[in-house]
Amino acid sequence: MNLSVISFSCGLGFFNFASSFRNTAVSWDVNCNYESFKNVTRMNQVKNSVRLIGHLGQDPEVKSFSNGKKLAKFSLAINESYKNNEGEKVTDTQWHNVVVWGKQAEIVEKILKKGSEVAIEGKLNNNSYTDKDGIKRYTTEIVMNEFAVVGAKK
Repeated sequence: MNLSVISFSCGLGFFNFASSFRNTAVSWDVNCNYESFKNVTRMNQVKNSVRLIGHLGQDPEVKSFSNGKKLAKFSLAINESYKNNEGEKVTDTQWHNVVVWGKQAEIVEKILKKGSEVAIEGKLNNNSYTDKDGIKRYTTEIVMNEFAVVGAKK
């Protein structure tokens, strides 16, 4: 049986997991005091919070509405590389759908292009719809509220 260590540091407002999840026993190391619990309110700020750094898969698709609001959509590729058992480099790419509203959508339209490297922050939003064949489909997207261009302009 493997022993997993899960440590929480209430004073700093973070937690750390080091685990193998097969046949796992858990050892807790909790360092908290009364003053530390005041920091729990900071954790409310990370509820439904997503932060990613990646590259745009295509130019943002922007729609303008009659009320003057804009909506921008783009896909974000997150690449992770590792070496497999044979020592070969393997790259795994995860794709995320991102939506942006209002003034941020206008800024995204002006400066982001396919291949731009950006850091984004937002929240997860789950939706469902029924397709033309009557099958219920589910989507997950990130509603972006902040971003920063990370890489050089392309």
